[in-house]
Amino acid sequence: MKNKKRVLTRICALHYAKLVYRSLLFLLAALLYFSGRFRYSGGLFRGLEAEPWLLALIWIVYAVEMLLRFFPSKLESMGCQKQFPQNYRPTGASAPQMQPWTRTFAAAAAWLLLNGTIGVLYRVKLIGKDILILISLAYGVCDMICILFFCPFQTWFMKNRCCAVCRIYNWDFAMMFTPYLFIPNGYTWSLLGMSLLLLLRWEITVHRHPERFAENTNAALSCKNCEEKLCHHKKQLQHLRRDIQRGEERAGNPFAS
Repeated sequence: MKNKKRVLTRICALHYAKLVYRSLLFLLAALLYFSGRFRYSGGLFRGLEAEPWLLALIWIVYAVEMLLRFFPSKLESMGCQKQFPQNYRPTGASAPQMQPWTRTFAAAAAWLLLNGTIGVLYRVKLIGKDILILISLAYGVCDMICILFFCPFQTWFMKNRCCAVCRIYNWDFAMMFTPYLFIPNGYTWSLLGMSLLLLLRWEITVHRHPERFAENTNAALSCKNCEEKLCHHKKQLQHLRRDIQRGEERAGNPFAS
């Protein structure tokens, strides 16, 4: 029996496109940072206001992405679209099986601890505003890596099956722009503000309509109804890791079956 070839879905292709342009944006900022250090000894923006075009570019790219999240869109994954009523397909069950709040709390605590440490480094002047912006842009790249390849929050904290059922999927922009809390600038704080509005709307919807977020009450989140296949490469990597582990075990014990 021939294996079926898995076609790259539109949503998956769009996420790869996001990975590419977010990576290019990060690399552009890093290049300007290092060239600025060598030429001016003043950092990426020499005080932010001297070269506002890069912040304007970052603002446009991410503001557009966030605006799309406020409305139902076929350009977004079910992971964030499950909050909208048109994506709710009742299964008949009345008690949604949500991920435990302790896992959500642990994920939030880990993120706040990480960025609190970064904030302390900024306050004691071990890093500057330019590094905070680079960290934020790096978070944007990591966000796509989490969706497509490996997510530490999924693996270590939430233990969810895939992004479609992730309780904290729409936290991504708020997480991404957390470092901007320390940069009082119109560009940075407006992005942070938009991300917090997205987060607030998500959390309100979770508490008012939990049935939309659980697979046992929303059939749209089941594997058989999934049309995105965003987890494909994650599963490939998981199988590869298991195969490597088995190979190492056999090498260590030649009598293992």
